[in-house]
Formats: sequence, structure tokens, C-alpha cells
Amino acid sequence: MEWIKLYTDYAIFGVLGFMSFISLGLSIERMLYFRSLKVENYKNKHLLENDLTHNLTVLSTIGSNAPYVGLLGTVIGIMVTFYDMGHHGKLDNTAILVGLSLALKATALGLLVAIPTLMFYSAFVRKVDININLWKSKHEA
Repeated sequence: MEWIKLYTDYAIFGVLGFMSFISLGLSIERMLYFRSLKVENYKNKHLLENDLTHNLTVLSTIGSNAPYVGLLGTVIGIMVTFYDMGHHGKLDNTAILVGLSLALKATALGLLVAIPTLMFYSAFVRKVDININLWKSKHEA
């Protein structure tokens, strides 16, 4: 149980940090793509849709799963707190509250990754809709 206590935060924070890094990189890539996009260069709507939605699935997956990764860290932290309480055979309110409050930091970090990722994802989905409608207005008129 000691190794779980020692490495849980590093593992959970590492995974969430990696997810955050991927999310930031893909968001920057999408912003640069939309900035340089010229819908009139596309003759086929399906190719345009493929290019517009590239990497959005990854952003959606990160945004929807980051809170669960954080929650996993919180659950493990709570388990370690209860294990320590049972192992030491005493109920110390301070130790319980400190252990539980430290366990919740993983959920907070998971939300910190998820919220901006889902905000970017929603903005990009809106940009996809706008550009598809722009393409339709130029090619289906």
C-alpha cells in the first residue's frame, strides 16, 4: 500500500498533465488551421468536413474523461486515508480531514483540464458549422 501512497499523485498528475499538453497542442493546431482556412478551395463537402473535424474527437475524449481520471485519484487518495486510519488504529479528525482534502486535489485538477478543453471543443464545433454553411452558400447557390 505504501507504493500506492507514494506514486498515486505522480501517476494521476502525470496523466492529467499529458492530457492537458495534448489538448493545448491540438487546440493551437485547430486555431491555426481555422485561421488559414479557405473554404472556396474545397470542391467536395466531405473532404472539407474531414479537414474541419480533424482532431476534434481527441479533444472531446480528453474533455469528457479528464474528470474521471481526477476522480480516480481522489478515490485512491480516500482509500489510502482510510487504510492509514485503520492501520494506525486511531481516529484523528485532523488526519482524516487533511487526507480527504489532499485527495480532492486530483478531482480539481481533472476539472481544470476538462473545462477549457470542452470550451475549445465547443468553439471548434461551432467553427465547423459556420464553415460548412459558408461552403454550402458558395457551392449550392
